[in-house]
Amino acid sequence: MTDLMDARADTPAFAPMAQRFRGYLPVVVDVETGGFDCGRHALLEIAAVPIELDAGGRYVPGEVAHAHIAPAPGTTIDPKSLEVTGIKIGHPLRGEVDERTGLDAVFVPVRAAVKKYGCQRAILVGHNAHFDLGFLNAAVARVQHKRNPFHPFSVFDTVTLAGIAYGQTVLARAAIAAGLGWNPQEAHSAVYDALQTARLFCAIANAWPTPKPAESG
Repeated sequence: MTDLMDARADTPAFAPMAQRFRGYLPVVVDVETGGFDCGRHALLEIAAVPIELDAGGRYVPGEVAHAHIAPAPGTTIDPKSLEVTGIKIGHPLRGEVDERTGLDAVFVPVRAAVKKYGCQRAILVGHNAHFDLGFLNAAVARVQHKRNPFHPFSVFDTVTLAGIAYGQTVLARAAIAAGLGWNPQEAHSAVYDALQTARLFCAIANAWPTPKPAESG
């Protein structure tokens, strides 16, 4: 009887992450780029935030992984994009790394989080997620990376989630509607935008009701 009670005490009262999203681990990604065309414009910054579970089984943002990336050979930059992001390419304080090193700085901790939660692979969460996935996949193809932990085409988009939950599709407005606040001075930093998107995803997912399964027959 004591062994049975100990076993129950060790069993969490909530579903593990591996059972929540068909074996995928949600990982928020935000990129800053040299333009809008992932096949032509440079990837300049990337941040990733695994979604984790707290002791009560609620979604919480994990630790951010981040890299500043030097423009890859063959890519171009629209100067207007730098006016928006404020990125100063080549600045010594930026700590730029090559594209392969930058991807590894994100992929290694993401793979560790996937393993920690017993998931099959990561699924990208983003605000306008296919934009981020497009630049991620383009960089993976350029460096011929063989250990990309992300699903190649499926995403969770917080534009859709925030539109349903709060009636807002702009990240800043959705964050404010969710009670998260918004600092325009920090916006357009991959780290800040990724963390705010992660907090937004968690706020919506934690409040989401669990629908009853449809009756068979």
